[in-house]
Amino acid sequence: MTALRDLQWRRRRFVIAVIGTSLVFAMTLVLAGLASSFDREASKTLGVIGADGFVVQAGVAGPFSGSTPLSEDSVTQVGALRGVRQAGPVVFVRQATGGAAPLPVQVFGAMPGTVGAPHVSQGRPPRRAGEIAIGSKLHAAIGGRVIVGGRTYSVVGRVSKSTLYAGSPNVFLTLADAQTLAYSGQPLVTAVATLGTPVSAPPPGLKFVPLHDARVDLLRPLKDARRALTLVSALLWLVAACIVGSVVYLSALERVRDFAVLKATGASNRSLLGGLAVQAVIVSMAAAVVGAIFAMVLAPKFPLPVTIPRDALLLLPAVSVGVGLLASLAGLRRTATVDPALAFSGP
Repeated sequence: MTALRDLQWRRRRFVIAVIGTSLVFAMTLVLAGLASSFDREASKTLGVIGADGFVVQAGVAGPFSGSTPLSEDSVTQVGALRGVRQAGPVVFVRQATGGAAPLPVQVFGAMPGTVGAPHVSQGRPPRRAGEIAIGSKLHAAIGGRVIVGGRTYSVVGRVSKSTLYAGSPNVFLTLADAQTLAYSGQPLVTAVATLGTPVSAPPPGLKFVPLHDARVDLLRPLKDARRALTLVSALLWLVAACIVGSVVYLSALERVRDFAVLKATGASNRSLLGGLAVQAVIVSMAAAVVGAIFAMVLAPKFPLPVTIPRDALLLLPAVSVGVGLLASLAGLRRTATVDPALAFSGP
């Protein structure tokens, strides 16, 4: 009860602590949403391609980070494997759009009507040379034109929210156009996409990459960025604990006489520390609620795609309790060393 009364008495200080901590919690949620959006982008991109796996050159890390192409003859060999219902050649290359403000794009090329050809949300997939399907982040209407890799293409389809690497748009071409961009028109492919999983071993010199490993390969360029986000998130949790801890410590300093009186009347150190813990947890929980609201407001305005995972929202209250308990240790020594005789001393 005394802890709650102290919160009421010093409410202005605690409100400031709640606002400051909530901003830290909001940024933590936004960073978690940014990391989550990387995974969602990769999953959505692979879903647009619609393959169950890829066959690549042996020794290559994966279908998207490998640099050793295959000949088109590999498609027939892969298609003959037991367990493969369909095989299709795919080309993956990074390029940039033209114009005054070029954007980096990921180019995917596939044979029309085969596995690897995109599933579009508007219009149709590219079927002829010079046609392109674009991610919705590229602001070009169907029937308009875009420049990719110095070549002009006519937009025939759009794929909703198709991006990679924190908002970089995806574009989809015919196999021949993608080979022109990636391999100067040579009959080479980056990988062979498959429907079904091969039961028999791939031909010598080739290996099968299941969809999960292909997803890991697609996210490989973001490995260091994901680690950096994890580190910054950990630092933000520490900052939140420091904010709450400083407020609790100041409260403990100002309540020395109160603690002395309570000790003189029989209160134990455990109960006094429990009061500080209650204060810290209340501040942290209130900050978690306000921080979640801030994060939901900030996410749509963030310059990069942010999808705050539900797990992070559910985990935040539990983490905030841990932060509050950790912060309450700031007043541990000060509370434990208070002499009950101080209650009977002069002013």
